[in-house]
Amino acid sequence: MAMLGFLILFPLVVAAVLLVVRNNRARNVIVGASALVIGLASIWLVATYLGAPWVSFEFESPVIDYVSTIVSVLVAAAILYYGIRYKNVWACVLAVIQVVGSLVFEFGFAHAIDVTEGLYLDSLSLLMAFIIGVIGSGICVYALGYMEDFQAHEPEGAKDRRPVFFALMFVFLAAMFLIVFSNNMVWLFTGWEVTTVCSFLLIAYTRTDEAIKNAFRQIIMNMLGGLAFLLALYVSAIQLGTLSLLEFLQIGVSNPALVVLPVCALAFAGLTKAAQMPFHTWLLGAMVAPTPTSALLHSSTMVKAGVFLLVKLAPVFLVCPVPSVMVILVGGITFALCSFMAISQTNAKRVLAYSTIANLGLITACAGVGTPEAVWAAAFLILFHAIAKSLLFLCVGTAEHHIGSRDIEDMDLLFERMPRLARFMMLGIMCMFIAPFGMLIAKWATLVSFVDTGQIALVLLLAFGSAATFMFWAKWLGKLSGIAGRPDNVEMTVHKSEWTSIMLMAVLIIIGCVCLPVISWIIVEPYVYSVFGTLGQDIASANLWIASIAAAIIAIVLFAGLGRNKAKKVDIYLAGVSADNEARVFRNSLSGESSATSRNMYLEGVFGEKRINPVGTVACALVIIVAFAFSAVALLGLF
Repeated sequence: MAMLGFLILFPLVVAAVLLVVRNNRARNVIVGASALVIGLASIWLVATYLGAPWVSFEFESPVIDYVSTIVSVLVAAAILYYGIRYKNVWACVLAVIQVVGSLVFEFGFAHAIDVTEGLYLDSLSLLMAFIIGVIGSGICVYALGYMEDFQAHEPEGAKDRRPVFFALMFVFLAAMFLIVFSNNMVWLFTGWEVTTVCSFLLIAYTRTDEAIKNAFRQIIMNMLGGLAFLLALYVSAIQLGTLSLLEFLQIGVSNPALVVLPVCALAFAGLTKAAQMPFHTWLLGAMVAPTPTSALLHSSTMVKAGVFLLVKLAPVFLVCPVPSVMVILVGGITFALCSFMAISQTNAKRVLAYSTIANLGLITACAGVGTPEAVWAAAFLILFHAIAKSLLFLCVGTAEHHIGSRDIEDMDLLFERMPRLARFMMLGIMCMFIAPFGMLIAKWATLVSFVDTGQIALVLLLAFGSAATFMFWAKWLGKLSGIAGRPDNVEMTVHKSEWTSIMLMAVLIIIGCVCLPVISWIIVEPYVYSVFGTLGQDIASANLWIASIAAAIIAIVLFAGLGRNKAKKVDIYLAGVSADNEARVFRNSLSGESSATSRNMYLEGVFGEKRINPVGTVACALVIIVAFAFSAVALLGLF
């Protein structure tokens, strides 16, 4: 329990220190050392409790309960302040509702309910702790160099707000640890709301009109999820008489009729946090934030809080059809349609955003299915997606600073201009869609689990969405791997902190793929067995080992000879009559001059956002409305 408390409180102390430290060198030392401590503590925790079932720790404190309420009120008060300052009516209304709702809940209902086992851990929370502690800390280190360049591009005389930026990053880590270790649902709710307000402040970091607009979109959508979470707390306290997550899940499995509404409400909160349709636009808007924000909050960790909660609810979904159907349909539709929309994007961060939403939809659908096989697949999807997307976001951020663009079409010759970075980016892309890397194995396990349910529509959504995934990743990979020319190497000025974090993510990808069978054996299977009493692995262990060996060979080939290339470079040769070799201009058959160019097809007319987005938004909104209508009817039927 001491280690759980350390992981929750230590980042808060670091955040307080960073808030007052203005010296750049001192900040670098503090962030680097703190990230190392958090990462090592997370690894030690995982190693200590490998294979553990649900382990509860007796810890209750009325003081912490009141502090949680105070924090929730302060979060709402901060949102109310910014809502008034920027004249956003919806943010003000939702903040007032949350303040009143939190106070009434605490003093009217929650104070009479004791949760003696306030903290817990199991194999799923250990997996999340590794993601938060190692990947999250690595992104904080990356931010040191990135934000130095970011500040250098700010207008002369602009205030340096990096102390606030780094403080928010570490507060976010603390809140995420609180979410994954809290058995007390009130504490879990507190961490949930803190991640929401941290995201809001970081999206609005640049304070441009676009950033402020997108930050309010995020806060409004996530506050709707927060209010749904608060509704679930009300129902659980009044009807079930408990605020323990473990007891709530046990009641849900044994008597699902009692928990239809609160499970729907919690699922709704998870869908908003995971940016599922119709709430996906907040994550797309969040891409205006600095790259470390995108990598930490909106790819590897914050959005994982949503799917973490949904996976926790998976055993209840298995026996509770109304919320299960809602989650399956929203996740499946989101996966397919957002994969289609990613095809039409040229902005690399926007491609990553749509891909993130789509993969979160796949994890969501797995949680909704709720079978052991689907949960096994969901756990690996969470792990590999967190690592690969973190690597890709970091690579795109570094590339943008050095080539001046995040457009995929401007990444011609990146293999020569930034040879190491291009290889790291290619590794991340291959992990997302190429056999035998872990993400594709997890998707195959997902397909098998969906087939076993007999839900043909879900299988079709997965099949078409996966085909779209192949298309947009393959285009990007092809653009990166093209070599023709003698461009200058521009990656010599990349900060060491950026290389450190990028290489950390690359190593984690390789280790994760090579050790996939071991991870299944010591982390994922123990969780599945502790929840369902049966194993969930659908793929033979021998096949997993073959895939891991093949992944290692591919990684070796990709990076072999890096830095030792002494091949002679010659002028570009164009067949036919060349007008300008260096500019790739040649004389065509009409004696005119044409430029040899290559550009991917984006098919905006077919897969454009304007065509597909309304369909998914309306469909998912209707599914959610119908699910809540059935839940309300079910609740009324109990009285």
